[in-house]
Amino acid sequence: MALLPYGPYGPLIGKVGKLVSYILNGQVVTRTIGHKRTRHSHKQLANYQAMAVTMDLLGPMTPFINSSFEIEARGTVKNQHNLATSYNKKQALKGEYPNIRVDYSKVVLSYGDLAVAENLKMAKTEAGVQISWDVNGGRAEDIVMVMVYHPGKGLYRGSINACRRDAGSYFVPVVEKEDLEQQMEVYACFKSADGKKISNSVYLGNFNGEADGPEEQEKQEKYLLVKKRFDQVSAEYFRLQTLEKGMSTRTKAFRNLEKEYQVLQQKLQHMPGKPG
Repeated sequence: MALLPYGPYGPLIGKVGKLVSYILNGQVVTRTIGHKRTRHSHKQLANYQAMAVTMDLLGPMTPFINSSFEIEARGTVKNQHNLATSYNKKQALKGEYPNIRVDYSKVVLSYGDLAVAENLKMAKTEAGVQISWDVNGGRAEDIVMVMVYHPGKGLYRGSINACRRDAGSYFVPVVEKEDLEQQMEVYACFKSADGKKISNSVYLGNFNGEADGPEEQEKQEKYLLVKKRFDQVSAEYFRLQTLEKGMSTRTKAFRNLEKEYQVLQQKLQHMPGKPG
């Protein structure tokens, strides 16, 4: 007996009118072809930026995600990257367009019902990041997956097969001293030894604070420009003030310079973006 799941002539693959068909994970998928617009709504632009921010986040994590979402992707038409994108685009972003950013405390790197370890801790040393946990609970042979993510460089350190649960700790070396002083976000999850179950990912926390976003960086750049001009004006103002001391009438050039000095001084007092 023969089976013809796609009919005697097979599935229709390719473009017909406004429809395009293809096979994805063993299933025939048909969708309409979108059309390009010369102008985009604010909602569309926000969605584009949200997707771009999500892709920038997940791109360097691909090897980790391919393992951590593999169980959930089994038997579906979705792949690991599809799942990671869906979770994080919905849950791990903050801010409004055009200043959408990642909320690293809400990043999802795995989703499942395997028990996570209690008392997960992290500590920064001179050579890297030490992660530890209680060994009670769960199966001793469960696999620990660890990630130390460096947003500034777009890379991660760690392992998809770091150690067994009963090890109780794992050390992630960070050779470059510069990286130890930059923003680091730390995550962990647990996977069964037979590869059939996985836990939710756990956010352990941040080292060295979070880098300023585009909006804050723009404010700082504007502040520095005004501060640079103020320094130039103040130097000339005090030089001329010394020269004109004792004169009954000050020159127009000096009065204009004095006015600019006062305006810039007042502006800097209330201007956002001042370095901390």
